[in-house]
Amino acid sequence: MATWNTRGLRGSTLEELINRTNEIYLEKNLALIQKIPTPITPLKIDKDERHITLAYFEQKSTVDYIGAVQGIPVCFDAKECTVDTFALQNIHPHQVKFMTDFEKQGGISFLILFFSTRNELFYLPYRDMMKFWNRAQQGGRKSFRYMELDQNYYLKPRGGLLVPYLDALQLDLDEREK
Repeated sequence: MATWNTRGLRGSTLEELINRTNEIYLEKNLALIQKIPTPITPLKIDKDERHITLAYFEQKSTVDYIGAVQGIPVCFDAKECTVDTFALQNIHPHQVKFMTDFEKQGGISFLILFFSTRNELFYLPYRDMMKFWNRAQQGGRKSFRYMELDQNYYLKPRGGLLVPYLDALQLDLDEREK
């Protein structure tokens, strides 16, 4: 049984940045993306503060976000990394399966990666994620390096968008057509 405590708040800043970006995309009628809550069962509740202090996850979650961009179904997960090497153990097999099944249904899956020491965001296309994943499954590196990322997918905040992933999504779509 996996438990949740204050460590569960890691990545919450990244999620807030993505949530704000999604609000702007919705306001501009560009996308409808929803955060998928992870179902938990509380074990301890601070009655004075009225918040959960300890809980366990009821089931494996799929991805952090799901929705549609101009009629295209999309799903993605947000991951934070404090070093220049991203451990693939941070991507769970059930997430890879969900994203693979989503792709088979005509959707677009990807990761948004935040390298906190560099303060840099990247869009990691599904095909690149699977290249790293399959390499690990075949006995290769169980991680990938920052330098292995395609710099064309660097997400530079602009125009009030803190995580402007739609441009990278368009690049991903263009690459898929080649």
